Amino acid sequence: FRECCRFFGDNGLTLKVFFTKAAPFGVLWTLTNYLYLHAIKKINTTDVSVLFCCNKAFVFLLSWIVLRDRFMGVRIVAAIFAIAGIVMMTYADGFHSHSVIGIALVVGSASMSALYKVLFKLLLGSAKFGEAALFLSVLAVFNVLFVTCIPVILYFTKVEYWSSFDIVPWGNLCGFSVLLLTFNILLNFGIAITYPTLISLGIVLSVPVNAVVDHYTSEIVFNSVRVIAIIIIGLGFLLLLLPEEWDVWVIKLLTRLKVRKKEEMPEGNGDIASGLPNKSRRTRPSMSS
Repeated sequence: FRECCRFFGDNGLTLKVFFTKAAPFGVLWTLTNYLYLHAIKKINTTDVSVLFCCNKAFVFLLSWIVLRDRFMGVRIVAAIFAIAGIVMMTYADGFHSHSVIGIALVVGSASMSALYKVLFKLLLGSAKFGEAALFLSVLAVFNVLFVTCIPVILYFTKVEYWSSFDIVPWGNLCGFSVLLLTFNILLNFGIAITYPTLISLGIVLSVPVNAVVDHYTSEIVFNSVRVIAIIIIGLGFLLLLLPEEWDVWVIKLLTRLKVRKKEEMPEGNGDIASGLPNKSRRTRPSMSS
C-alpha cells in the first residue's frame, strides 16, 4: 500500500493530494457519466455510442496542445473526420432541438472523458495494476463523501423531488450498476494488463451492437447521411489507433518488398540461363549424328 501511495507523489496520499489530484478526476468522471446518461434520454444509443468515439480525437488535440505530443498529420485528418461526423449526425436529424441538445451533451461527455485522460497523464503519468486499484478506491471515497451529497442538496432546496421508493426499478438500476462497475474494471485494469488498442476497439465494436438493438427496439432511421457519419467517425477513430511510428514501419515494409523482388529476379534469370546450356549440350550430339 505504501509503495502504491508513491504514485501520488513523494509524500504519499495526503489530504492535500486528495483534494488536488483526486478530486478533479472525480468531478470529471461524474460529469462524463452524467452528460452521457442525459444524452441517451435525448437521442438513440447508436448515435450516442458513435459520437462518444470522438473522445479519442479530443484526447489527441489536448495532448498535442497540453502535453506537447508529436504532431501527426494522419491524426489531424482523424480529428477533422470526427468533427465532420458530428456535423453530419446533426444534419441527419434535421437540426431539431432535442437532437442538437443530445449531440451537445455527448460531445460534452466525450470532452470531459478526454480531459480526464490528458489530466491523468499530466499529473500522475502511467499507473500499474496496484496503483490503478488504489486510484479507483480514492475516487470511490470522493464520490461517497461529496457526489452523494448533491442529490440530497437538490432535494432539500426543492430543485428535484424524489418519488416513492417502491416505484424505483431496482432491478434495472442494480443491473446497470453491475455493468458500469464491470466496464470500469475492464477499462482501467485492462490497460494495465493488455494493449490499450484492444481496449479502444471495444468502443468501436459497441456501435454495430447498439445499431442492431436500436433497429429492433426503436424507430431509428438509418438514412444515407447517418450511415456516412457513422463510417466517417469510425474511420477517424481507427486512424487514431495507428502507432506514432506507423509511417516508418510502412516505409520499412515497402523497402523489404522491393529488396525481395530484386533478389527474386536474378535468381529467376539464373535458372533460365542455366537451363539453356544444358539443352544445347544435349542437342549437339543429335545434330552431329
